[in-house]
Amino acid sequence: MFDLIVSDPAILGGKPCIKGTRLSVEFILELLASGGCISQIVESYPELSMGAVEQAIRYAARILGRGAKIKARSRTTLSAISPSPR
Repeated sequence: MFDLIVSDPAILGGKPCIKGTRLSVEFILELLASGGCISQIVESYPELSMGAVEQAIRYAARILGRGAKIKARSRTTLSAISPSPR
């Protein structure tokens, strides 16, 4: 199911990565969260395929769906960095 995602303790401390690269699933998600689209990511990182990026997204969704917990910022912190509505 996730044949393009590997985790090796010798590479990035075992973070899940795209097979054959040092590009982590986390990094791919950060690129997307900062406004990048899949085609831009593949263009910027030619060692990636669209399928690899899509698989990274599905992998992250599966992990989060299993109940993994993430530390979220408090509302106070978010409102301090978010623009106020007009």
